[in-house]
Amino acid sequence: MTVSIILTSYNYGKYLKDTITSVVAQTYRDWELVIIDDCSDDNSFDIIMEFANLDSRIRVIKNHINQGLAKSLQTALLAVAGEWVVFLESDDLLKGDYLEKKLKVAEEYPSVGLIYNNVEFFGDDSLVAEKKFSSLITKNKKLHFPRNMFYKLGYENLILTMSSVMVKRRYLDELDFETPIDKLLDWYLYIQLARKTDFYYLDEKLTLWRQHSDSYLNKDRKIKFRFANIEAYLLVLKREPWNLKLVLYIIFSTFLMCMKRLSVYLSK
Repeated sequence: MTVSIILTSYNYGKYLKDTITSVVAQTYRDWELVIIDDCSDDNSFDIIMEFANLDSRIRVIKNHINQGLAKSLQTALLAVAGEWVVFLESDDLLKGDYLEKKLKVAEEYPSVGLIYNNVEFFGDDSLVAEKKFSSLITKNKKLHFPRNMFYKLGYENLILTMSSVMVKRRYLDELDFETPIDKLLDWYLYIQLARKTDFYYLDEKLTLWRQHSDSYLNKDRKIKFRFANIEAYLLVLKREPWNLKLVLYIIFSTFLMCMKRLSVYLSK
């Protein structure tokens, strides 16, 4: 079974060699790596081509203008051939047995369409991240899997990073990528996916999540007062307008998100 790994690249040339090498080193060998470079202006594309020229399993797409994460992922998805898709950010790493262990879960639980895992923090800000995300890791450990996660994602995103996610390809074709906040694209997609399939959490640190000051999430800390998660639920509600449980859940989640935002504002 071929697994497609999508690596999104933008001006992270200093990390790319390690990231691509972590894919090449996988114990499971039937993979393809589709790298989409979003018009980088550093040495990223040269590094990508060095690897692509050495391994036929690596295919490259280069955007001629900067498209952003959502459109880049959609473009890459048109090129993949695998039954499963792994998302990999260009500053993160995969442990050598990442694919092997994820596919064992997929074989054991055929109803599962999304598999995510625990992470190992590394980099300059790793200690801060460990403290920040410790509660989410604890919550995942307490849940029983496989499970439906649709009503678990309204208040917080329990999946730490996209680099920890593997999804059945066929579910991705049915998603809306028009997130109101680009940085929260992952959460926006997970809620839609949770309505379609069961999730499984693998409590092993199969992803190395790099923490650094120039990461995508840290480049602009100002986020518009819009809730991408709530808009994802509203998207589902359009298809299920008579779902009273969902209506009440959206109201409750919106209230919790507003209280959270107010708490952050008052703490400044």
